[in-house]
Amino acid sequence: MKLWLARIAVRVERFLGRGRTARQAGAIIPYIGYATAEQLVLRGRVLAEMRDVEVQASQSRWRNLRQMVDLFLTTEVPDVTVSAGGATARTDEEGYFTLLLPRDDRTGWVSVDVTAANVTVPCPVMVPPADAQFGVISDIDDTMMHTGAYSLWRNIWTSLTGNAATRVVFPDAVKLMAKLCDGERNPVHFVSSSPWNFYGFLTEVFERNGLPRGPMFLRDYGVSETQFITGTHGDHKGAAIDVIMGAMPDLPFVLIGDTGQHDAEVYLAAITRHPGRVRQVILRAPGDGADRTDLAFVAQIEALGVPVNVGPDYSAVLETGIAHG
Repeated sequence: MKLWLARIAVRVERFLGRGRTARQAGAIIPYIGYATAEQLVLRGRVLAEMRDVEVQASQSRWRNLRQMVDLFLTTEVPDVTVSAGGATARTDEEGYFTLLLPRDDRTGWVSVDVTAANVTVPCPVMVPPADAQFGVISDIDDTMMHTGAYSLWRNIWTSLTGNAATRVVFPDAVKLMAKLCDGERNPVHFVSSSPWNFYGFLTEVFERNGLPRGPMFLRDYGVSETQFITGTHGDHKGAAIDVIMGAMPDLPFVLIGDTGQHDAEVYLAAITRHPGRVRQVILRAPGDGADRTDLAFVAQIEALGVPVNVGPDYSAVLETGIAHG
C-alpha cells in the first residue's frame, strides 16, 4: 500500500510540475543549525522560489487551508552545490542539505553565510555557552501549542485550517521555556513529527508567542518512487534525541513532551540508551489525560531515578522548579 501511494504521489507531483522550466536555485531556506564538540552543523533546503504569505487572524478557514496546502507545493532543487566557509555539499532529491564546518571558540548565536548558485543567505547556528547547566529537548504539538495530535482528525483539522496568527500556544509553556532557557544560557531543541514544510510556519508561531529559538528536528515527508513517509513518530523522535545528546555529551537534559503521542515510552527508551543523561521529564496530559499505559512508562522512568512531572498543565513544575542533577 505504501509503495502504491508513493507512486501516485510522484505522478501528482510530476503533473503539477509540467510546463515549468528547469529547476534553478532561487531561494535557500536556512534551518537553525547546531554545534557538536568539533563542528558546526548547518542545515537547510534549496527551492526554485520562495512564496511570501501574509496571514491575518480574521481570514477564513478556507484561505488558511489554501495557504497550508501551498506549503507542500514546493519546487525543490536537487543536486545543486551549496557552500559555506570553505565547505561544500550537494542537495538531495528533496533539496535538503547539511554542511559541516570546523567549530571555533564562538558561543551563543553564530551566523554563517550559505550560498547556492547566485543566492546567499545567513544561516543561524546555536552554540551552547560554556556555562550552560543543561539542555532542553521538547516536543511541539500539544506540548508547546494546542494541536489535538492525540486525535488524528482533530490534528488534521487544526493543522490545516488555522494559521500562524490563530494557533494557540500554551501561556504556561512560554513561562516554562523562559525559566528553563535562563536567558538563552541553556540550549533548547525542538523535536516533532511535523513536516519540514511547516518550518517557516512554526518559526512564525514561536516568534509571535514568545517561545525561544532553537534547532528543530522535523520529518521529511517527501516521496520517491520507492518510499512514502517511512518510519514512525517514535523512531524519528528517538533518533533526533540521540543526535542532540551526542552533539553535547557533557550536558544533562530535560525532556518535555505530552502523553497524547506516548512520549513517555519514547523518553524511557532514550533514558535507557543514555543512562545518567536525563535530569527530568515533564509531560503535559492533553485530552482525557494520561492513560494506564502512559502511567506505566512514567513509573518505569521514575524507577530509574529520573523525576517525572505529569499533569494537565505545567503549574506544578513552575512552582517547584527543575530537579538538580
